[in-house]
Amino acid sequence: MFKVTIDGATTEVEPGTSILQAARKIGGSHVPPAMCYYSKLKGSGGKCRVCLVRVAAGSEKDPRPMPKLVASCVTPVQDGMVVENLNSPEVLEARRGVVEFLLLNHPLDCPICDQAGECHLQDLGFEHGREGTRYMEGRRTFKPIDIGPYIKLHMTRCILCYRCTMVADQLTPNRVHGMIWRGEVTEISTYIENSIDNEFSGNMIDVCPVGALTDNTFRFKSRVWFTKPYDAHRDCPTCSGKVVLWNHGNEIYRITGRKDEYGELESFICNTCRFEKKEMGDWTIEGPRNINRHSVIGQNHYEAPYQGLLKAGRSLPPKKDLLTAKNEEVQN
Repeated sequence: MFKVTIDGATTEVEPGTSILQAARKIGGSHVPPAMCYYSKLKGSGGKCRVCLVRVAAGSEKDPRPMPKLVASCVTPVQDGMVVENLNSPEVLEARRGVVEFLLLNHPLDCPICDQAGECHLQDLGFEHGREGTRYMEGRRTFKPIDIGPYIKLHMTRCILCYRCTMVADQLTPNRVHGMIWRGEVTEISTYIENSIDNEFSGNMIDVCPVGALTDNTFRFKSRVWFTKPYDAHRDCPTCSGKVVLWNHGNEIYRITGRKDEYGELESFICNTCRFEKKEMGDWTIEGPRNINRHSVIGQNHYEAPYQGLLKAGRSLPPKKDLLTAKNEEVQN
């Protein structure tokens, strides 16, 4: 076992483990962000450079620091390695620069994007983004196109993380889409406008960290924080059948795979479960989905923290929205 220290926290991992996976074993703020890395997809990582860290000591045998920042998702740990993530001003400045590059062509259309509220780039921009842009040139623009009966591709939002092409390559037969051209004109496209209609193609929507690939059956239907997520399952001969139902009342607005705390699917689901089983009777409901409280999806799923708005000695008011409680406090 190798010992590795990240921002002062030490853990033991197997040889060959990447710095990012070691950080995830520690958890919390020690974990660098990642936009392209996906633990369940072979060959992912090393493309977006968001997870850059500083190696302050290479190993116990050779404690010299590495001369440059390294991508934590593709850099294996060494015994005695010391890594700086949030403790390094150099790393934070580099991360701000990477986020600025990611936003060069990405449009600020969060108010109309279906990914809003569960977008990794939103979180990254909030934590490490700059207040304004220095970019003066024109942005790349594309018209949204259907690349299958269920999937809408909006290349204007794409950050070229390659996740969707890896899903197509590793999960589906007869791959018909990938990256074309090079450099700043690189884009995702299908082979001579072929349609993507294989049984696991919907997983490309779940692995996309931004709003470049969206569900046509859910498009512009609702915001995620207006829906109620439930864990559910069914006996499916094709996949695990374990999903999250996003309900509005008794109507199922969309169905997705279950994701872990890092936004990665616990298991890939088939298109039958995702797009065709939209009746409550098709599923066995397990209970409400556990939503991280920092997420905007947690809105309307937890009681508002009224207690902090009250004067000493006053009792808790009946359930009201947070703004009403605040206005009453100001008036009194």
